[in-house]
Amino acid sequence: MKRIAIVGGHGKIALSLAELLTARGHHVHSLIRKPEQEADITATGAMPVIADIEQLSAEELSEIFTGHDAVVFSAGAGGGSPERTYSVDRDAAIRTMDAAAHAGVERYVMVSYKGASLDHGVPEDNDFFAYAESKAAADDHLRKSPLKYTIVGPGSLSSEPASGAIDVGDAATAEHASRDNVARVLAEVVDADNTIGHTIEFMDGSTPIPDAIAAIA
Repeated sequence: MKRIAIVGGHGKIALSLAELLTARGHHVHSLIRKPEQEADITATGAMPVIADIEQLSAEELSEIFTGHDAVVFSAGAGGGSPERTYSVDRDAAIRTMDAAAHAGVERYVMVSYKGASLDHGVPEDNDFFAYAESKAAADDHLRKSPLKYTIVGPGSLSSEPASGAIDVGDAATAEHASRDNVARVLAEVVDADNTIGHTIEFMDGSTPIPDAIAAIA
Protein backbone atom coordinates (compact mmCIF):
# COMPACT_ATOMS: atom_id res chain seq x y z
CA MET A 1 0.00 0.00 0.00
CA LYS A 2 1.41 3.35 -1.07
CA ARG A 3 0.50 7.01 -0.81
CA ILE A 4 0.40 8.34 -4.36
CA ALA A 5 -0.14 11.92 -5.55
CA ILE A 6 -1.57 12.43 -9.03
CA VAL A 7 -0.88 15.85 -10.54
CA GLY A 8 -3.57 16.86 -13.01
CA GLY A 9 -6.11 14.73 -11.22
CA HIS A 10 -9.20 15.67 -13.23
CA GLY A 11 -7.87 14.53 -16.61
CA LYS A 12 -9.41 11.45 -18.21
CA ILE A 13 -6.28 9.36 -17.75
CA ALA A 14 -5.84 10.55 -14.16
CA LEU A 15 -9.44 9.76 -13.20
CA SER A 16 -9.09 6.22 -14.56
CA LEU A 17 -5.72 5.86 -12.83
CA ALA A 18 -7.09 6.99 -9.47
CA GLU A 19 -9.82 4.38 -9.68
CA LEU A 20 -7.33 1.64 -10.55
CA LEU A 21 -4.92 2.60 -7.78
CA THR A 22 -7.54 2.90 -5.06
CA ALA A 23 -8.92 -0.51 -6.10
CA ARG A 24 -5.44 -1.90 -5.43
CA GLY A 25 -5.51 -0.46 -1.92
CA HIS A 26 -3.31 2.59 -2.47
CA HIS A 27 -4.08 5.93 -0.85
CA VAL A 28 -4.42 8.44 -3.68
CA HIS A 29 -4.43 12.23 -3.50
CA SER A 30 -5.47 13.89 -6.76
CA LEU A 31 -4.37 17.50 -7.29
CA ILE A 32 -7.03 19.63 -9.02
CA ARG A 33 -7.54 23.34 -9.66
CA LYS A 34 -11.29 23.72 -9.17
CA PRO A 35 -13.45 22.88 -6.13
CA GLU A 36 -16.28 21.84 -8.46
CA GLN A 37 -14.10 18.91 -9.58
CA GLU A 38 -13.96 17.42 -6.09
CA ALA A 39 -16.98 15.13 -6.52
CA ASP A 40 -15.44 13.49 -9.60
CA ILE A 41 -12.27 12.77 -7.64
CA THR A 42 -14.13 11.41 -4.63
CA ALA A 43 -16.08 9.08 -6.94
CA THR A 44 -12.82 7.34 -7.87
CA GLY A 45 -12.02 6.63 -4.22
CA ALA A 46 -9.24 9.22 -4.18
CA MET A 47 -8.96 12.33 -2.02
CA PRO A 48 -9.14 15.69 -3.83
CA VAL A 49 -6.47 18.29 -3.10
CA ILE A 50 -7.08 21.82 -4.38
CA ALA A 51 -3.71 22.94 -5.76
CA ASP A 52 -3.05 25.12 -8.79
CA ILE A 53 0.36 23.91 -9.90
CA GLU A 54 0.85 26.98 -12.10
CA GLN A 55 0.69 29.21 -9.04
CA LEU A 56 2.34 27.11 -6.33
CA SER A 57 6.06 27.30 -5.64
CA ALA A 58 8.27 24.23 -5.37
CA GLU A 59 8.30 24.76 -1.59
CA GLU A 60 4.50 24.77 -1.42
CA LEU A 61 4.27 21.69 -3.63
CA SER A 62 6.85 19.99 -1.44
CA GLU A 63 4.54 20.41 1.54
CA ILE A 64 1.75 18.68 -0.39
CA PHE A 65 4.02 15.81 -1.48
CA THR A 66 5.56 15.18 1.93
CA GLY A 67 4.66 11.70 3.15
CA HIS A 68 3.89 10.31 -0.29
CA ASP A 69 5.67 7.36 -1.86
CA ALA A 70 5.16 8.39 -5.49
CA VAL A 71 4.09 11.28 -7.71
CA VAL A 72 2.44 10.77 -11.09
CA PHE A 73 2.44 13.81 -13.38
CA SER A 74 -0.57 13.67 -15.70
CA ALA A 75 -1.28 17.37 -16.06
CA GLY A 76 -1.23 19.38 -19.26
CA ALA A 77 -2.38 22.63 -20.76
CA GLY A 78 -4.49 20.67 -23.22
CA GLY A 79 -3.53 22.52 -26.37
CA GLY A 80 -3.95 26.01 -24.94
CA SER A 81 -1.77 28.99 -25.76
CA PRO A 82 1.99 28.45 -26.09
CA GLU A 83 2.47 30.54 -22.94
CA ARG A 84 0.22 28.28 -20.89
CA THR A 85 1.77 25.17 -22.42
CA TYR A 86 5.21 26.28 -21.28
CA SER A 87 3.76 27.25 -17.90
CA VAL A 88 2.14 23.87 -17.22
CA ASP A 89 3.93 21.22 -19.27
CA ARG A 90 7.44 22.57 -18.67
CA ASP A 91 7.71 24.99 -15.75
CA ALA A 92 5.11 23.50 -13.40
CA ALA A 93 6.23 19.99 -14.27
CA ILE A 94 9.82 20.82 -13.35
CA ARG A 95 8.68 22.42 -10.07
CA THR A 96 6.84 19.22 -9.14
CA MET A 97 10.03 17.21 -9.73
CA ASP A 98 12.09 19.53 -7.56
CA ALA A 99 9.34 19.50 -4.94
CA ALA A 100 9.13 15.70 -4.93
CA ALA A 101 12.88 15.39 -4.48
CA HIS A 102 12.86 17.97 -1.68
CA ALA A 103 9.98 16.16 0.04
CA GLY A 104 11.82 12.84 -0.04
CA VAL A 105 9.46 11.26 -2.56
CA GLU A 106 11.76 8.96 -4.50
CA ARG A 107 9.35 7.61 -7.16
CA TYR A 108 8.14 9.86 -9.98
CA VAL A 109 6.19 8.83 -13.08
CA MET A 110 5.82 11.25 -15.99
CA VAL A 111 3.19 11.06 -18.71
CA SER A 112 4.96 12.22 -21.86
CA TYR A 113 4.36 11.19 -25.47
CA LYS A 114 5.84 8.81 -28.03
CA GLY A 115 8.68 10.58 -29.80
CA ALA A 116 9.40 13.21 -27.15
CA SER A 117 13.02 14.33 -27.41
CA LEU A 118 15.20 17.42 -27.22
CA ASP A 119 15.79 16.71 -30.92
CA HIS A 120 12.08 16.43 -31.69
CA GLY A 121 12.30 18.11 -35.08
CA VAL A 122 8.97 19.96 -34.84
CA PRO A 123 9.15 23.27 -36.77
CA GLU A 124 8.79 26.47 -34.73
CA ASP A 125 5.76 27.53 -36.76
CA ASN A 126 3.94 24.30 -35.97
CA ASP A 127 1.17 24.45 -33.34
CA PHE A 128 2.75 21.40 -31.66
CA PHE A 129 6.13 23.13 -31.16
CA ALA A 130 5.48 24.56 -27.67
CA TYR A 131 4.26 21.18 -26.40
CA ALA A 132 7.20 19.31 -27.94
CA GLU A 133 9.65 21.81 -26.43
CA SER A 134 7.96 21.69 -23.04
CA LYS A 135 7.82 17.90 -22.76
CA ALA A 136 11.41 17.56 -23.97
CA ALA A 137 12.66 20.02 -21.35
CA ALA A 138 10.61 18.40 -18.57
CA ASP A 139 11.71 14.87 -19.50
CA ASP A 140 15.35 15.98 -19.67
CA HIS A 141 15.11 17.61 -16.23
CA LEU A 142 13.59 14.43 -14.83
CA ARG A 143 16.33 12.22 -16.27
CA LYS A 144 18.97 14.43 -14.62
CA SER A 145 17.15 14.52 -11.27
CA PRO A 146 17.81 12.23 -8.29
CA LEU A 147 14.30 10.78 -8.58
CA LYS A 148 13.59 7.13 -9.37
CA TYR A 149 11.70 7.99 -12.52
CA THR A 150 9.78 6.30 -15.30
CA ILE A 151 8.65 8.22 -18.38
CA VAL A 152 5.55 6.82 -20.05
CA GLY A 153 5.22 7.77 -23.73
CA PRO A 154 1.96 6.75 -25.37
CA GLY A 155 1.29 7.57 -28.99
CA SER A 156 -1.74 9.47 -30.27
CA LEU A 157 -4.51 9.09 -27.69
CA SER A 158 -7.97 7.68 -28.31
CA SER A 159 -11.12 7.30 -26.22
CA GLU A 160 -11.52 3.62 -27.06
CA PRO A 161 -12.25 1.30 -24.11
CA ALA A 162 -9.20 -0.34 -22.58
CA SER A 163 -8.12 -3.46 -24.43
CA GLY A 164 -5.67 -4.27 -21.66
CA ALA A 165 -2.94 -4.93 -24.23
CA ILE A 166 -0.13 -2.82 -25.74
CA ASP A 167 2.97 -3.10 -27.89
CA VAL A 168 6.17 -1.41 -26.71
CA GLY A 169 9.03 0.24 -28.58
CA ASP A 170 9.63 -0.80 -32.18
CA ALA A 171 6.71 -3.22 -32.01
CA ALA A 172 4.29 -0.32 -31.38
CA THR A 173 2.78 0.21 -34.83
CA ALA A 174 -0.91 0.83 -34.08
CA GLU A 175 -2.40 4.27 -34.75
CA HIS A 176 -3.53 5.04 -31.21
CA ALA A 177 -3.14 4.37 -27.51
CA SER A 178 -6.36 4.24 -25.53
CA ARG A 179 -6.45 6.64 -22.56
CA ASP A 180 -7.74 3.79 -20.41
CA ASN A 181 -4.81 1.64 -21.52
CA VAL A 182 -2.46 4.49 -20.56
CA ALA A 183 -4.02 4.54 -17.10
CA ARG A 184 -3.47 0.80 -16.80
CA VAL A 185 0.15 1.19 -17.84
CA LEU A 186 0.65 3.87 -15.18
CA ALA A 187 -0.97 1.70 -12.52
CA GLU A 188 1.46 -1.11 -13.33
CA VAL A 189 4.50 1.15 -13.58
CA VAL A 190 4.00 2.71 -10.14
CA ASP A 191 4.58 -0.71 -8.57
CA ALA A 192 7.21 -1.94 -11.05
CA ASP A 193 10.73 -1.11 -9.92
CA ASN A 194 12.12 -2.72 -13.09
CA THR A 195 10.86 0.33 -14.99
CA ILE A 196 12.93 2.81 -12.99
CA GLY A 197 15.17 4.82 -15.30
CA HIS A 198 13.27 3.76 -18.41
CA THR A 199 11.21 5.55 -21.02
CA ILE A 200 8.35 3.31 -22.17
CA GLU A 201 6.91 4.21 -25.57
CA PHE A 202 3.85 2.22 -26.61
CA MET A 203 0.61 1.94 -28.55
CA ASP A 204 -2.40 -0.33 -28.25
CA GLY A 205 -1.31 -3.82 -29.19
CA SER A 206 -1.33 -7.51 -28.38
CA THR A 207 0.71 -7.98 -25.19
CA PRO A 208 -1.20 -7.93 -21.88
CA ILE A 209 -0.14 -4.78 -20.04
CA PRO A 210 1.20 -6.55 -16.91
CA ASP A 211 3.37 -8.79 -19.14
CA ALA A 212 4.58 -5.85 -21.24
CA ILE A 213 5.61 -3.89 -18.16
CA ALA A 214 7.21 -6.92 -16.47
CA ALA A 215 9.35 -7.41 -19.59
CA ILE A 216 10.94 -3.94 -19.36
CA ALA A 217 14.63 -4.38 -18.61
